[in-house]
Amino acid sequence: MDADSSKLLKSQPSGYGAVRHSGTVVSMEVTGYKQVRWRVILCHILTVLTVGILWLVFYWKPVLEVLFKCNPCHLCQSDWVVIKDSFNQRFVERVRTEEIEDDWFAPAAESSGDDMRTTLAIGVLEDDWKDTLQLQKQEEKSVIRYYTFEGLRYIWIEKKRSFCKLSDLDESLTCEDIHKQQKGLSGHNQIRKRQVYGRNVIEVHVKSYFTLLVQEVLNPFYIFQIFSIILWVTEEYYYYAVCILFISVISIGISLYQTRKQSVTLRNMVKLTLNVQVRRDTGEVEMVNSQHLVPGDCIVIAEDGIQVPCDAALLTGECMVNESMLTGESVPVMKTPLPDQDVNYSSEEHKRHTLFCGTQVVQSKSYSEDQPVLAVVVRTGFCTSKGELISSILYPKPLGFKFYKDAMKFIIFLGVLALIGDIYSIVILEKQKVSVGRVVTRILDLITIIIPPALPAAMTVGTIYAQDRLKKYGIFCISPPRINICGKLKLICFDKTGTLTEEGLDYWGVAMATDKNFDPIIHDTQHLGSNRMLHALATCHSVTLLNNQPIGDPLDLKMIESTGWTLNDEITNVDITSKFGMKVLAVMKPPLLEEQPYGSKQETILGIIRHFPFASTLQRMSVITKKPDDSPFEVYLKGAPEMVASLCLKETVPADFLEVLRYYAKDGYRILGLAHKTLNQDITFEAVHMLERNSVESELTFLGFLIMKNILKPETKPVIDNLIRANFRTVMVTGDNMLTALNVARNCGMVGLTDKVIFANASPPLADKPACVKFLPSEPAPDLNGTEQLQQQPENHSLEQSYYHFALNGKSFAVIYDHFPDLLEKILLRGTVYARMAPNQKTQLVESLQKLEYTVGMCGDGANDCGALKAADAGISLSDSEASVASPFTSKIDNIECVPMVIREGRASLITSFGVFKYMAMYSMIQFVSVLILYTINSNLGDWQYLYFDLVITTTVAILMGRTGPAKALVAQRPVGSLINITILGSLLLQTVLVILIQVLTYTVTSTQS
Repeated sequence: MDADSSKLLKSQPSGYGAVRHSGTVVSMEVTGYKQVRWRVILCHILTVLTVGILWLVFYWKPVLEVLFKCNPCHLCQSDWVVIKDSFNQRFVERVRTEEIEDDWFAPAAESSGDDMRTTLAIGVLEDDWKDTLQLQKQEEKSVIRYYTFEGLRYIWIEKKRSFCKLSDLDESLTCEDIHKQQKGLSGHNQIRKRQVYGRNVIEVHVKSYFTLLVQEVLNPFYIFQIFSIILWVTEEYYYYAVCILFISVISIGISLYQTRKQSVTLRNMVKLTLNVQVRRDTGEVEMVNSQHLVPGDCIVIAEDGIQVPCDAALLTGECMVNESMLTGESVPVMKTPLPDQDVNYSSEEHKRHTLFCGTQVVQSKSYSEDQPVLAVVVRTGFCTSKGELISSILYPKPLGFKFYKDAMKFIIFLGVLALIGDIYSIVILEKQKVSVGRVVTRILDLITIIIPPALPAAMTVGTIYAQDRLKKYGIFCISPPRINICGKLKLICFDKTGTLTEEGLDYWGVAMATDKNFDPIIHDTQHLGSNRMLHALATCHSVTLLNNQPIGDPLDLKMIESTGWTLNDEITNVDITSKFGMKVLAVMKPPLLEEQPYGSKQETILGIIRHFPFASTLQRMSVITKKPDDSPFEVYLKGAPEMVASLCLKETVPADFLEVLRYYAKDGYRILGLAHKTLNQDITFEAVHMLERNSVESELTFLGFLIMKNILKPETKPVIDNLIRANFRTVMVTGDNMLTALNVARNCGMVGLTDKVIFANASPPLADKPACVKFLPSEPAPDLNGTEQLQQQPENHSLEQSYYHFALNGKSFAVIYDHFPDLLEKILLRGTVYARMAPNQKTQLVESLQKLEYTVGMCGDGANDCGALKAADAGISLSDSEASVASPFTSKIDNIECVPMVIREGRASLITSFGVFKYMAMYSMIQFVSVLILYTINSNLGDWQYLYFDLVITTTVAILMGRTGPAKALVAQRPVGSLINITILGSLLLQTVLVILIQVLTYTVTSTQS
């Protein structure tokens, strides 16, 4: 293999040595550097000459160390890399090499074609660097070159001429490729792959107390503290120095304890090591520690479940999975086998076929007696979905909060004042013939006075108290700095189902389609008799039994309850298997004959053969069922009415479909469409499990509507009213029908009963016409002229939304987002209802609102809101799981009352931080002037005076000020978020000037009298 030599790289482009990586989350620029020996030696000499100061600077700014010790070079030769992320932060990582077996790159039995796993570049280790690209074979050793950044391993790939994430090695993997790995890896290949992929662990390093102590002491703040204490001791301020030392030790001790406790808590939350059954290529199954799993391993899922230690694609059988740890969603979800298709595998697109790391499989079912439930490992360690979430906690994106930036600017301003004071002191003390040593200690004193050592700690007191109060309410925060940001929220996005409305919908009735029209609604399902609508209601669900208790989507549970049918999943029962002639996943039994109404009696049981679970992107689910006789297999489908109708034969969809849909939707009902299809009589059980979803869910017969009551939670309307009165914008983002969402928005107060609503309907570009947007009023009104009315309204988005609201669905949002970016901004300023939104569109909406300088909050129940919850400035997940990593805030309060609580605590924390900063800054400037006045007469404050001022007057008051609780009600006025503000600086400076004038006047009068 060829390797580059620095002497051969003569003419390089301007971007030489740097590579840009772009991803779905962040983009970064990586630059290579090669260590130069003489520079390293010079660095050591200067470190000794500066008594370690240079080393300390390098510790604080590692990039400077790399620039000092290294030269830029091509990435293939680099010893170090400097990584610049999308937030312009710079990080330094060491490039490491690891020797691997020589036969790693030999085509393996399980590899096929141009498999990305066989194109890894091999670095070259030699005793001496050769200036030629042709290397002798015996001089080479097979090694991999990589660096680790934020938990992820980036490995050098010669084909791409860059460092790439390990997950990129399998980026071209198809679903078909994964199915071919069902036979498993050999033990030898597993060991070889482990050398490249590393251990399957999400490692949260818990540092020892000594390591933490060293790091804490080397913090610039504590270096300043140590310098100050040494200075005070030389000036014989023993009592003061000892007290400050004691307080610093206590502060460091508390900080170390909290830091380590948080690390231990997070480690325990993510730590997952267990023994799993792994199938080998020989057909044998062996127990393997989960840390040794690598992509390509085929694991066996036990019937009673397993905690999943990696991301794995399900190949056979079905699994009921609890994903609350990742999503905050407490309702288990059904996972079905990955389709065996020649399409690229994506854990996001195929999430209904993927078992995610950290989730709990509560139950698994095999389709046949002789084959276990199998899954193939696709991601390990920090590459997993859980790993990405943990990485976002360990390495959070910078908050960019103006308050913190302004605080640093103000401290720099105080430093400038200290410099002016030092110049004044030198002049005054020189005139008084004070010794040079005394002058030096006096001017250093001024620096310790004007920049209070306790300032950083005092500013975090309010946040600590707020976090503690929230915890008492059942609201847990994993990112305390975001509490202050909650004080600046301007707009709150809400999910609908389970957040604004009850999770469990109430059954209302069914409207059956007959003779191309809808029959009147039937409220009692048991009077349907023996027909396919009843069978659809009884079987089209993903409910299963756990400890003899049905679990699943609350909507499905209500639907089954309305039929009176019961679930039996005794699939190993010989009688049931013999009745159907095959293995079934579950059996639905009709009510006892005496419990059924008069008329047609139901005696036939129905077996559920296969599930196609609900996917928010597809907006539907379906099942394949069979009766215990020679009748053919039946397909039943349930989903969004518009989607179901599009999959049905046109002649079976009633002519009044839209009219009836609007009639029920505008009254706030949750509506689902139902459809049916009979498969060919000669299709076999094995063939049923080979059918693709698209072929099953096509050419169906429309059956009718299932109508559910979508009831608001009692707390929703009062909270929304309070938020609107406090001048917050409230927005609904849901996957439900537009008219249903609009009805809920009116009922909860987001949209006033007299407010006008305008639908923004967008069409994608076609071959013969461009993309277009139409604005239609929700209800024709004589005084509404779309375009004219829009032009008449002020564009100031801080006004109350009393004129009009935009409402649009996911399809229209996608078109406007892609083709009308300028129009998108105007729509967002008045958009209130977003319906049929996919999970990624919710995230795009939050990010688009942030670009308009909104501070955005998001409240949802987790499942489809994870991306939006993470992207929002303050994401609040409604979950029973205290340890959920779905968002910065997790609330055990299952309604939106937690939102105003978080906002009030955020405002209290923010205002307290401002108050503490103002108080301590004012005290510092006043004491600074007092000391300058005393220097004028060659005097200074005494030991006990400093002690009294700093401990009693300042620190004690600052800590007590931090205990200030939140206001009982939200008001329209928000706290300012910047220190550079006329109100903040005006009050601070005026008070300071007033006290200084009194001091100067007192000094002048006293001097005159003497």
